[in-house]
Amino acid sequence: MAELLDILLHLNKHLGDLIQAHGEWFYGIASAVIFAETGLVVFPFLPGDSLLFALGAFTSADSGEATRLNLWLLLGLLTAAAIAGDAVNYHLGRYFGPRIFRGEGLGFWGRMLNKRHLDRAHQFYEKYGGKAVVLGRFVPIVRTFVPFVAGAGAMNYRRFVVYNIVGAFAWVWLCVLAGNFFGNMPVVQKNFELVVIGIIVVSLIPIALEWWMHRRSVSSGSADHPRQAH
Repeated sequence: MAELLDILLHLNKHLGDLIQAHGEWFYGIASAVIFAETGLVVFPFLPGDSLLFALGAFTSADSGEATRLNLWLLLGLLTAAAIAGDAVNYHLGRYFGPRIFRGEGLGFWGRMLNKRHLDRAHQFYEKYGGKAVVLGRFVPIVRTFVPFVAGAGAMNYRRFVVYNIVGAFAWVWLCVLAGNFFGNMPVVQKNFELVVIGIIVVSLIPIALEWWMHRRSVSSGSADHPRQAH
């Protein structure tokens, strides 16, 4: 756990080492991580926004020659990986989702699923409908489960494809280009741990607001319906 936290907080250093060690193969490694985080519901803990931002930093002209990534190649591959991930996740949800929501379980893989995360994604999907596929891209954990829930809910696949493509482009391009623009600023490089934490905090704001509004509505409902005296 401590090693995972160190990798997350010092992504710029670890990514630089990986790029130098694997060269052109690194594009495949980065694409595989994005695919797994969006396509496989047992990997919601993989970095998403912070990874894209850090990768974008390595596409800037200020990156060293040994670690510089091609911006357009990276954008193309990561967008394709994000689209493919959600598509696979949708079909997994379509096949396995109804059984899981009925409580039948799926042995080992059923136990690997975090039901709390699944329920939260289901509520998110119920509130926003198809737009949840786009909006969920920017919410950690939720983005891993929303396509699965959409498949389980038998959302029309053609409609899902449109939301999937729009969401993938918006998420990947916004985060990578932000990294390209801001990532190599001295203040960002010196405080990269704080930047990663800031990205995580900002991406969790929608969940926090949703929780706060839910608590407020529950409290308001309790006040409007006081218990009857016996």
